[in-house]
Amino acid sequence: MRIEQRLAEMGLVLPPPVSVQLPFPWVRARDKRVFISGHGPQLPDGSLAGPFGKVGGELTMEDGYQAARLTALAILGSLQRELGDLDRITAWLRVFGMVNVAPGFNQTPSVINGFSDLILELWGEEIGQHARSAVGMAALPFDIAVEIEAEVEIDGG
Repeated sequence: MRIEQRLAEMGLVLPPPVSVQLPFPWVRARDKRVFISGHGPQLPDGSLAGPFGKVGGELTMEDGYQAARLTALAILGSLQRELGDLDRITAWLRVFGMVNVAPGFNQTPSVINGFSDLILELWGEEIGQHARSAVGMAALPFDIAVEIEAEVEIDGG
């Protein structure tokens, strides 16, 4: 449980699932591929994390970066519950980051770096490196700043 130990050393907490009933799973594992539904930023108690609004409007790029980092923790929490051990992840394959943006804001890659930087810090370049998109959206659910979906590869365990 190297990754969980690393998170604890960093003082980071994986939140419980958001208490919302959905007609789909947060995580879907199939053979060695794991698909992660869109997650938003969460607090350690599982509630959605603010601040809410549009990056480049009410929110700064740093607010967005921190929201993306909290979204990484939400995704890791879902993966840990599904896989039982985050060390089963052998590769981060793809990340799709969506940013709730004010008109004209075009620094979405810098916002989604909040997610990518944490993944690379935890897994290193070999496993953590991923293909990525970072796009701006006119709106996101519940007015969250960031929503991210991803795909990872796992061992057969």
